[in-house]
Amino acid sequence: MIRFLLLFSRQGKLRLQKWFTPQADREKKKVIREMMTLVLARPPRTCNFLQWRDLKIVYKRYASLYFCAGLEDQDNELLALEVLHRYVELLDKYFGNVCELDIIFNFEKAYFILDEFMMEGEILETSKVAVGVAMEEADTLQETVEEYMSKPAY
Repeated sequence: MIRFLLLFSRQGKLRLQKWFTPQADREKKKVIREMMTLVLARPPRTCNFLQWRDLKIVYKRYASLYFCAGLEDQDNELLALEVLHRYVELLDKYFGNVCELDIIFNFEKAYFILDEFMMEGEILETSKVAVGVAMEEADTLQETVEEYMSKPAY
């Protein structure tokens, strides 16, 4: 089970965080700071797996963003790497070659995609098509609501 998922830039700016197990705010900030320090300090061609405290850390850099997951000790690192990659594929499909600015300006969409894909640290939906359909439906609903709200009330 994935305990948390973090997205941060090469400059150490947090772009997205999802916690699948309850943590105090102080602990979250400490984990985020330590993850950024650990991952950003590593040379480019090193292994993407770390042992940290009682967790396994799996990370992967895509363009200017690091996708970082904290796993329980018995979890499979390669599967976690695939989960990170699938999330990037889903983001790419929705945004069309996702970049850091897409996450910054459309963070609610990035969270929505993640929520359609994962729940409680487990994969909920493996189909990219099903997640894409859910995103299209959400966008259509949002457009309908915005259209309705923009009409004058009589």
